[in-house]
Amino acid sequence: MEVSPSRVGPMLIIVGLLVVILSVLGGYVGAHGKLGALWQPYELVIIGGAALGAFLVGTPVKTVKQTLQATVGVFKGPRYKQQDYIDVLSLLYELLNKARREGFMALEDHVERPAESSIFANYPKVQADHHLVDFITDCLRLMIGSNIEPHELEPLLELELEKHHGEAMQPAAVLNKVADGLPGFGIVAAVLGIVITMGSIGGEITEVGAHVAGALVGTFLGILLAYGFVGPLASAVEARAEQDARIYESVKTPCWPACAATTRRSPWNSPARPCRPTCARASASSNSTSRRSSKAAPWPRPNPPSSSAGSRRPATPRTMAVPGRWPTPTS
Repeated sequence: MEVSPSRVGPMLIIVGLLVVILSVLGGYVGAHGKLGALWQPYELVIIGGAALGAFLVGTPVKTVKQTLQATVGVFKGPRYKQQDYIDVLSLLYELLNKARREGFMALEDHVERPAESSIFANYPKVQADHHLVDFITDCLRLMIGSNIEPHELEPLLELELEKHHGEAMQPAAVLNKVADGLPGFGIVAAVLGIVITMGSIGGEITEVGAHVAGALVGTFLGILLAYGFVGPLASAVEARAEQDARIYESVKTPCWPACAATTRRSPWNSPARPCRPTCARASASSNSTSRRSSKAAPWPRPNPPSSSAGSRRPATPRTMAVPGRWPTPTS
């Protein structure tokens, strides 16, 4: 039975979590430990409740929803499959081919109203992805309505990609902060367990030992949850976000050469967007610079020294050449 590559990632996450649990509990049981001593539900309430409350306090509502969706999405595999990349490239080909034949102004209706576009309708999954459609239309809108040079388009697209990447990385950053706080909350649970132990210090030794064991379990649970579960999940969420961002790179890659072609090839140009050769402006700028430099006065040079020492003249303002200062005329 062949396993789909999109399911390998979620399977590895589940296998990894099982390995963590079996390794910790198996080693504990192998050392003649009792599993019943690890069952401390109130320690879990303290650690999990405090971590959840801190997460809600320091996270906006939008990011809370994104974090929950990203955590669940890790077990579903990558969002975009191979066919999605083919659909995006095919959509861009149709749009740019129409611009090559009819001019970029022919794309205005498709860009402004992608939900009603006949070209976007050929790819319903892409059309349903609002973030991806917004990025595609923003790229084409810059090429249609703005008087922008090709070398100016790429930094704008890079800035838009960085913005989207930063938003996609927020769930991973939030989970990393929760993982950093879990050991501290485990210490809080342990301290409360010690407080309970101090209250029963006059009782039997077995009761005091049980309370001490429960307090130590709080520290154990905080560290295990941080480095065995939440931290790895944050890394998985970050890896999935980076993988999903590649489809935006596939949109940017063909748009920049298409914009560059508008300055060199006439079939791409429309009456509203004339060709703007940049080399002509650069040549005119260099010619004007050479004309200005040819009118400047030459730099003053000192008189050559005489061959005989006796004929050497004392330095005068006419014979001295001071950098940055013209010689002072003498009468």
